[in-house]
Amino acid sequence: MSYASRFLTHSRKIRNASNVLRSEPAILVRWFSGGTCSSIGKGDDLIEIRRRGFNSSTDGLLSGVNRAVDPNIYMVGWVRGFNGNISRMAKTMGIPVVGSISNKSLQMHLIRGFATDAGLPPHQEIGMPSLSPTMTEGNIARWLKKEGDKISPGEVLCEVETDKATVEMECMEEGYLAKIVLGDGAKEIKVGQVIAITVEEEDDIAKFKDYEAPKGGAADGVKKPASSPQPNVSKAVESSKAGDRIFSSPLAKKLAEDHNVPLQSIKGTGPDGRIVKADIEDYLASYGKEVTTPFSKAATLDYTDLPHTQIRKVTASRLLLSKQTIPHYYLTVDTCVDKLMELRSQLNTLQEASGGKRISVNDLVIKAAALALRKVPQCNSSWTNDYIRQYHNVNINVAVQTDNGLYVPVVRDADKKGLSKIAEEIKHLAQKAKDNSLKSEDYEGGTFTVSNLGGPFGVKQFCAIINPPQSGILAVGSAEKRVIPGVGPDQFKYASFMPVTLSCDHRVIDGAIGAEWLKAFKGYIENPESMLL
Repeated sequence: MSYASRFLTHSRKIRNASNVLRSEPAILVRWFSGGTCSSIGKGDDLIEIRRRGFNSSTDGLLSGVNRAVDPNIYMVGWVRGFNGNISRMAKTMGIPVVGSISNKSLQMHLIRGFATDAGLPPHQEIGMPSLSPTMTEGNIARWLKKEGDKISPGEVLCEVETDKATVEMECMEEGYLAKIVLGDGAKEIKVGQVIAITVEEEDDIAKFKDYEAPKGGAADGVKKPASSPQPNVSKAVESSKAGDRIFSSPLAKKLAEDHNVPLQSIKGTGPDGRIVKADIEDYLASYGKEVTTPFSKAATLDYTDLPHTQIRKVTASRLLLSKQTIPHYYLTVDTCVDKLMELRSQLNTLQEASGGKRISVNDLVIKAAALALRKVPQCNSSWTNDYIRQYHNVNINVAVQTDNGLYVPVVRDADKKGLSKIAEEIKHLAQKAKDNSLKSEDYEGGTFTVSNLGGPFGVKQFCAIINPPQSGILAVGSAEKRVIPGVGPDQFKYASFMPVTLSCDHRVIDGAIGAEWLKAFKGYIENPESMLL
């Protein structure tokens, strides 16, 4: 049979696209099941290309036929030198295409999977998506669609808890939700692992009632070649290689633990010297019912194990990475905030009269930090192995503590925004963080971070950990009244001072540069009118 003159219609959508096939000078890249390609032998050429749109035998080249690991599945792979529009053709048929397409070097990867089992119709495996740059696994908060529901592009399938927030996962194709593989509350799902199955036709839903996806994801579902059998190793050889390892039966080990019997002091009489139950009983009969150890009667502690949330695990790993890989150093200054508090009082009077949000001390601190970054742009940078990237936008992350963990939503272009706008955005973002409804655009893209434990918690002074890939973070302490010298020798006065500590990445910010930034920040705090110019 000549496969150059025939097109195997495996999908219902392709079967209805005969007009497109006649008009398009293209090679359709599809997966073929073993049942469809039963007459194709191993190593045969699937397609001989002699079609319009190829200039010569060298220009029109099918670079190869890639056989999947499963011998029942064949995939026509890469097509080069194509002059037609295969992207338009695929979209007309409803075939999803992932990758770059060009006439010089065409690469098309289909994301639709077809089962090798004849009992399963064409279907698509939906994997756990990567919804943030640092996401490696996620949790399913809840499904908004049920099995059997019709789905359309743009509809929300489920809510996924990522390393940053809870994000809605939208459907990309029209069809039916045939099977929910991992239900509500499923945790630690690796990116790419199958979470659901969709089909094109409603009649195919029932065929996936007992479907079970591979645990490792869609890619692991392909059968691997049978490996050569490994020679059996006797227990005696294993025992000789184990060195100091003690072999014992589970029952003997449990009995020894219950009676505080050290296994290393018992000679096993079982096969290959294994310790068995009778050995433990003989030991107890000789040395008493229970062996006492110096710490056998240590007081037990009452505790509760709290499972890690996704945000807690990511926060822990990123902060550990920061302290292990970033050379921190710290600079602290005291800033007089009397003028700042007076200006804040005046501005809040105007805000209340106009119905606006009240301005907090933290809002003024963020504005001052943003202006100082614009004045000293070296601190608005990040380190890479090849260069130091200096940002032209001043985006300030603000640390917000919630019951779910620590979030750092971002105020973009804070140096260009007024105090009223900053106050409004921070209150809105803080509420979204507490509601666990932040989206990726609400916390990504920051260039500097501000953490304030002074105003809310009364912490006098602390050192914050840099939030990578940033190079600096400002820790703000609480303001307190102090006695300071007056004009005369016997005179004194009171003033309020707020300590701030700048944590710097020494790879990017030298000590003098960090001090210059703190000087600029202190100038804006102690002369707050300059922030309004």
